[in-house]
Amino acid sequence: MAKLHLVIGNKNYSSWSLRPFMALSMAHIPFEETVIPLNRPDTGRRIREHSGAGRVPVLRHGTLTVWESLAILEYLAEIFPDRKLWPDSKAARAAARSAAAEMHSGFAALRKVCPMNLHRPQKAIALSEEAKADIARIDAFWRDCRRGFGKKGKFLFGGFGNADAMYAPVVTRFDTYDIKVSPESRAYMDAVLATPAFQSWKRAALQESWLLADIEAR
Repeated sequence: MAKLHLVIGNKNYSSWSLRPFMALSMAHIPFEETVIPLNRPDTGRRIREHSGAGRVPVLRHGTLTVWESLAILEYLAEIFPDRKLWPDSKAARAAARSAAAEMHSGFAALRKVCPMNLHRPQKAIALSEEAKADIARIDAFWRDCRRGFGKKGKFLFGGFGNADAMYAPVVTRFDTYDIKVSPESRAYMDAVLATPAFQSWKRAALQESWLLADIEAR
């Protein structure tokens, strides 16, 4: 099989890039990576060398290019069915796919006020009512998934899968901005943050020297 090559943005800030990295790493799928710093004069040109969409993440697999985080996760589940990136049961799989799609297209208010920034000291900020509504929805969903499907493991549907990869950036946001959630959701967050995959990502993020001023100002 041709090698997988993941093209991502800054590990400190690129929440979308974290998702396929987590899925690949937690499923023990070998891959190479290229990190492209965001918001630089040559960023767009460098990304378009890998994908005409001009955004990260991008997965290259031989002559095939897959872009957008959710599409990449679906592709990984298709070519590595033995890694169980989606749950086995129909009900759990439907819930996991629904949750992943909701994350991909929703929660704009939370994204706006709480951008991913892994080296930011943990500190709460004032939240808009829209962001609070996003947080309540996510907290309730995590709690329901853990109760309904997650009893055989530490993650939303038991073992780590694509739904967890999609929500990993939210886990970092809740932790960074000291957002209070239910005990079940906090335990889930702690499990994600403790994974070898995330710890590896964070170590690399903290070594990055470039900064995005608009995010650092928050």
